[in-house]
Amino acid sequence: MQVLITGANRGIGAALDNAFAARGVSVLGTARNDPKYLPLEVTDPASHSALAHRLDGQTIDTLVCNAGVYPDKGQTLDNGYPAEMWAHGFAVNVSGVFLTVQALLPNLLLSDKPRIAIISSQMASHARAPGGSYIYRASKAAVLNLGRNLATDLKPRGIAVGIYHPGWVRTDMGSSSADISVEEAAQGLKARFDELSLDKTGCFETWDGRAHPF
Repeated sequence: MQVLITGANRGIGAALDNAFAARGVSVLGTARNDPKYLPLEVTDPASHSALAHRLDGQTIDTLVCNAGVYPDKGQTLDNGYPAEMWAHGFAVNVSGVFLTVQALLPNLLLSDKPRIAIISSQMASHARAPGGSYIYRASKAAVLNLGRNLATDLKPRGIAVGIYHPGWVRTDMGSSSADISVEEAAQGLKARFDELSLDKTGCFETWDGRAHPF
């Protein structure tokens, strides 16, 4: 089995890398600027093409689209949220996921049981609207929608797609006051990926296996 994780050099991505490797799974990780990982700038189509060329003919059984940003912490409605911040947030969190899936689709189709796991957030849910964090919330809602539609289109091709809330995790993004450790989140997410199948494709679940309201 071979897994590819985007944004594997820190936070949840690094913990997932460790969780899979500890079980003897072959893991390919990507990062923007870390020589220990495969180079991938998720906003750059040329970078995706280079990765696809490098991995040509290699099977990917599970693709974990984890790379993401939370650019608008602390922004205010009156004078924050500049246009370039919106563009960057969506380029990483939404189109970056799509470009990754598109580039590595041939690798997934080589697998007997291909799966795509997209890390979204509970902040994507229309059922949660406490205000603020407009860019992050909107981009995570968009990638939830993207994942649901990919699930429809890829099911006939045998690829299952799941979308996941990783929990409020103690990372640079989640803050030190968050609920759970990256290790706990990674173990829960790995269990969710392992049980993902065509019967569950399009699911939106929490790290600990609960169905999340859309």
